[in-house]
Amino acid sequence: MKVFAIGDLHLDSVVDKPMDVFGPGWEDHFERITKDWLSKVTSQDLVLIPGDISWGMRENEAKPDLDLIAKLPGKKIITRGNHDYWWNSITRVRAMLGQDFYALQNDAIRIANVVVCGTRGWTVPNVPNEYKDTDDERIYKREIIRMELALQDLQKKRQLGDVAVVMIHYPPFNAKLMDSDFTAMFDKYNVDIVVYGHLHGKNCRACKFVQKNNVKYYLTSCDQVNCELVEIV
Repeated sequence: MKVFAIGDLHLDSVVDKPMDVFGPGWEDHFERITKDWLSKVTSQDLVLIPGDISWGMRENEAKPDLDLIAKLPGKKIITRGNHDYWWNSITRVRAMLGQDFYALQNDAIRIANVVVCGTRGWTVPNVPNEYKDTDDERIYKREIIRMELALQDLQKKRQLGDVAVVMIHYPPFNAKLMDSDFTAMFDKYNVDIVVYGHLHGKNCRACKFVQKNNVKYYLTSCDQVNCELVEIV
């Protein structure tokens, strides 16, 4: 089983919000993703999508976008992004998904020899422990708690020889790639791989691949990876 990742699909089957207004890198972006997906992924493979899946504001607006993903080969796992306003309770989200299509929220799932956990995350401050406002601090600390819950569930489900993967929408470090509460937890729980997204644009300060200690970090925002799935395992 191969494992791929690609984030920030920003699909708009119902909501009219074409992404090509953000530059040529977004032209026909889902058609390009689909072409690459079909060339790489078999029914036995796994694709991770770390958030910002649909521009839909409600479940009925997001469902057609989820159906497009469901038709593609392979097993899929999604987590929530900051623009996934349609994402309500995890029970309702999971009810929208078909066979071999999974959603994670502060928990984990084991597929073959890969165990995956995930949550949304939040912006890591550029200066440690200095936040833009009290809301940022509150949300950041809440997301730290949620990530630890997800990692604890990963630890319960992990078996000897498994690859441990974390999905998080926001980058788990700041623009200087400094260690954070998130990266400290990844080290604590012996995570192998982290996939994230959120960062866009040709001028964003981003590295597609970073290795910190023994953890491999992959940026998978679709415009940053030329609308091509990144093979991580």
